[in-house]
Amino acid sequence: MVSLRVVRFVLAAVPFAMLTVAIPFVNRIEPRVGGLPLLLFWIALWVATTPVFLGIVYRLESRR
Repeated sequence: MVSLRVVRFVLAAVPFAMLTVAIPFVNRIEPRVGGLPLLLFWIALWVATTPVFLGIVYRLESRR
């Protein structure tokens, strides 16, 4: 069984990885999403969803 500590670490690392490691894979002007180039949309999406991931980590931590 996976440790709760590992789950918290992975959940906290996902936004960081998506904002740094995945950038070369989405560094495109086309397609446009909502009128934004894909890269700008990708960054805005992950900045907006980071609090969701960190909120889940907080809930898991407070259970302990």
